[in-house]
Amino acid sequence: MIKEVTAQAPGRINIIGEHTDYNLGFVLPAAINKFTTVTLRPSEDPNLCTITALDLGETATFDLRDPKPMEPGWVNYIMGVAAELQKSGAQFPGFTASFSGTIPIGGGMSSSAALECSVAVGLNTLFDLQLPMDTMMYAAQMAEHNFVGTKCGIMDMFASMHGKTKQAMLLDCRSMEYEYFPIDLGDYQLLLLNTNVSHSLAGSAYNERRAACEKGAAIVQQKFPEVTSLRDVTLSMLEACKDVLDPLVAQRCRYVVAENDRVLAATRALSTGDHVQLGKLLYETHAGLQHEYEVSCPELDFLVAFTQQRPQVLGARMMGGGFGGCTLNIVHKAAVTELIDEASAAYREAFGRDLTPYEVDIAEGAKVLSVS
Repeated sequence: MIKEVTAQAPGRINIIGEHTDYNLGFVLPAAINKFTTVTLRPSEDPNLCTITALDLGETATFDLRDPKPMEPGWVNYIMGVAAELQKSGAQFPGFTASFSGTIPIGGGMSSSAALECSVAVGLNTLFDLQLPMDTMMYAAQMAEHNFVGTKCGIMDMFASMHGKTKQAMLLDCRSMEYEYFPIDLGDYQLLLLNTNVSHSLAGSAYNERRAACEKGAAIVQQKFPEVTSLRDVTLSMLEACKDVLDPLVAQRCRYVVAENDRVLAATRALSTGDHVQLGKLLYETHAGLQHEYEVSCPELDFLVAFTQQRPQVLGARMMGGGFGGCTLNIVHKAAVTELIDEASAAYREAFGRDLTPYEVDIAEGAKVLSVS
């Protein structure tokens, strides 16, 4: 009988393809070398779960027989995973868990998905549930929907589960087919600049964007019956429906349709080693997120604009759901230190707060670290 399992799951970056996943489009994520690690043991009480957030110094309990969203908010991610695994048919008793992590909270690197996926993988081993990876992945997504209140797509959980070292993943969020693309930037590297402006995707703005996209797709479908989601919509279709689309809905939809095209263009740029083109696509994405989808914030816009006059930076954009978090930058390796110093000073002067830089490497997906 297994007494203890330690599992970990990574955060993720998304090279390009923001807010396309819940519209069944394309995304290009990669797992990174920042992790959530959880240790799980069977509980003495077959119905009770006791969870400790080591970094916060907080402990919470819940009853497996009656899982309902509760305070503190972080416990809902774990409770939600357990409840959704049970809904899928898995049977297991109560457990204790403690977790900590190196993924910045609210930084747009999917700390929540990493927590959910590490718990799912750990429970699967602790209780020998023999669950397929996809069952665990979807349980993590449904935990967000039903216990956290964020109607997120599948990208974050997919990246945390399926990550491979030095590989990005082109994921078709409708068919769930995926393909790995090597990340080899030559003399350049990825750099994250964290605004330290925290965001909350459970807020109304995220769900409002999703609702607008679904409304737009439904209206376009009336004229073009082959449309089942924004994934099927083209810019010419949107133009043909402009008289019946609310202007703001049309604006949101235009961003998503164009972003899907940019994702596919980015995979071509990676395949051919055209890093200049990849950088241009990142800048285009940020402009769309800033002006069309309107999920940026002054701090993110400042950092992206700061890089645009610097030839050592090929591209930059806000990353994640928006309203805070990090910018993703493609920077010449020889210029990283200088850029961090200059950006930090300018950011501090502009906003009176410090940014946090992260040099990230592309890492493996969720896995069990130890069993005893």
